Order: sequence, then C-alpha cells, then structure tokens
Amino acid sequence: MHIAIIALGSRGDVQPYIALGKGLKEAGHTVRLVIQHDFEVLTKSHGLEFWLVRGSSQEGMEGKEWRELSEKGNLIAITRYLLKEAQRAYIEFMEDGLTACQGMDLLITGSVGFHIAISIAEKLNLRLIQGHVMPVTPTRIFPSAFLPPNMPNLGGTFNLMSSRLFLQMAWLGVRPVCNQARKKALDLPPTSFAEPIHSNRSKDFPRLYGFSPSVIPAPADWSAENHVTGYWFLDSTDDWTPPAALLNFLQDGPPPIYIGFGSMSSRNPQETADLVIEAIKKTKQRALLYSGWGGLHKENLPDSVLMIDSTPHDWLLPRVAAVVHHGGAGTTAAGLRAGVPSIVIPFLIDQPFWGKRVHDLGVGPAPIPRRKLTVDRLTQAIQVAVTDKDMRHRAANLGEKIQAEDGIANAVELIQKIERS
Repeated sequence: MHIAIIALGSRGDVQPYIALGKGLKEAGHTVRLVIQHDFEVLTKSHGLEFWLVRGSSQEGMEGKEWRELSEKGNLIAITRYLLKEAQRAYIEFMEDGLTACQGMDLLITGSVGFHIAISIAEKLNLRLIQGHVMPVTPTRIFPSAFLPPNMPNLGGTFNLMSSRLFLQMAWLGVRPVCNQARKKALDLPPTSFAEPIHSNRSKDFPRLYGFSPSVIPAPADWSAENHVTGYWFLDSTDDWTPPAALLNFLQDGPPPIYIGFGSMSSRNPQETADLVIEAIKKTKQRALLYSGWGGLHKENLPDSVLMIDSTPHDWLLPRVAAVVHHGGAGTTAAGLRAGVPSIVIPFLIDQPFWGKRVHDLGVGPAPIPRRKLTVDRLTQAIQVAVTDKDMRHRAANLGEKIQAEDGIANAVELIQKIERS
C-alpha cells in the first residue's frame, strides 16, 4: 500500500507521524512524508521518503511577533495571527500536497493539516484516516482541550457542546482561506458551513489517537470509529552518540532537572534563562538547559547548569530527576514515559490541557502559565517534584504502563484493518 502522511507544524507536531510512518514502512508499506524542510534530515534518517512542502515552521516561530504572542498566550490574538499566515500557506500546502499525493492509496493526517488533507482526499478520491495526538472528538467526560483549564466543572452537556462549538468556530474562521485555496489549487467548489472533522462528509474517516489510554482513557460515549492506540514514539537511531560533555555532566553528580520549552519562544530569552537559573540555584539542583527554537541562552553558566542542543528524549529523560517543559503533546508524552515528574509551563493552545492532565494524574505539580512564571513559583514546583515521594512513585508507575504499550503497532494494525474493510 502506498501511503502519504501530511505532517505540519513544530517538531512536537510532526515527530509522532514520522514514528507512525516508520512503523508502516516496517510493516511493508511505501510511506511518503509530506512535510516542511525543517524535518528533512529527521525524516530521511528513519528511512522514509521525504516530499517537500513550502514554508518553515521554525522560521515562523522564531519571529518577533510569534515570540510575543506565545509568551502572552492570548488565544484570540494567536488565532488572528495564524489566520493571517494561513492565507498564503493554504494555497502552497494544497498545491504541493496535491502533487505529493498523486498515486497514493491512502492519506493520513493530523489536526494541523486536516483541512488541507480532506480537500486533497476529495480531489483525488483518496481514503483518509485522521491521526490525532490530542482529543478532538466531543465527549461528555471532559470539555474542549482548548478551553482554559481552570474553568469550573459545568457538567457533561457543557463539555460536549464546548468541543462542538470550538471546532465549529475554528472552522468558520479558517473556512474562507480554505475555500480560496480549494478553488485556486484544486479547482474544487466551496465547503459548507459545517465543520468537517465531524460532519457527515468525514463519517467514513476513522480517527486514531496517538496517546496512552493510561493518560486519557477512551471516553465511553466515543463511537467505534475512535481508537486510542497508545503513544507514537520516535526513538533515537542506533548511530546516535551523546556528546562527551553531556555524559560527563550526568556522571559528575545526582540526576539533574531537564528544562526546555521546545519550539516555544520568549520575547527575552536571556531574561527567561536568568529566571530559570535563579530557581535552580535556590533549589540547589543541577540542570540541563535546552535552548530550543526559542533561542534560550545564557552566557557564563554556573557549573551546576549545562546548556544542551537537541537530544533524544528516549535517551535523556530517564536519566533526569524531573522535566520542566511547555506542555506540548510530544514532550508531555516523553516525560510521562520516562517515569519522572513533569512541571508544565504552558504557553498556548492545547498546552494548558496537558498541564492540567499531568497534575490531575498526580505526576506533577500544578502547571504554571508562562505569563505567571516567576522564580519563586518555579522554585516551589521543583522542590515538590524532587521531594514528593508519592508523586515520584505515581510517575514511575505511569511510566512503566506507557513503556509496556506499543501504540505504533496498534495503529498500524488498525490502519491495515481499516484499509481492508
């Protein structure tokens, strides 16, 4: 079977689909990743076919406007910015995606590329499977993952309607851009007002969820077309060797705290680094500070802190005492699998949802929104993460459960079963 996977966004958005593609390739399928140039090396390093689409997530996230928006976390302002960027990107993505998907038997997409993929699938009459790393199917069990996590519990009906309403409003916001791209790139008629993820058009599109049932069990009111498979982890290749400085640092003392905000940016990376290092000093901990796309940096670091570049989470995180991160789906998953407490500093979108989930599971302190991050709050959270024995025990137990799962194998089996049906 020839399978195309459209994967757009930051590394946390993209990496699970590279992992899924690798699993499908190992099962004997031909897999093409339709992806931006930011991840060409990563894709090819795992033996997958790379097909370039225009644009760069990294360049957009390193811009001044995005840095300010991500630090403030205002969802309305973020949505306006993304819609402005989408006016150009949608046409390019649909043009490039149409060429990439010629001759394919199946198309797989996540939330970021769904509206593009559903139009391409319509144009080419392709079977489409949704693969999400966060819950988007409405349920009475919990509200929309995009709502503020500190809202009071308003009951099942509210939860159900909040997801439906958010999806519909988000679709109406992007629909004009999508229709313009459909006409120009695909010569397709306009879409309806009904949001397509759960409209009648997509009832034949099964949904796979790449997260652990131990973290989010499948709600009882989800239909049979929704499948929670377990996480889609992309482990490091056999030829990866840790830098000598990192090995020496790990061996020279007790396990450090890992601190990294992934692709999230700050208006003043130096100020953020100063805040983090001051908290580390107060807790008398050692730390690994990951610069990331946000450009976090600090000159003349104390001996207790080592600045590192991108390092495979599957190798690094089991060697640390706790993980301080932004709450992206991918980093959250890696921290939970490592079996150590997580301190979530959410910036935007679904990150507050994952921060609350970590806290509700008892495997991390209450999340600290980025705009409320202070030295004292981070100091207190680190102290809790390294000293609370019950929390550490729960984190270790959850890590063992996740390690015992094989989300990729489950997803591959379901995809093959769905295609045969």
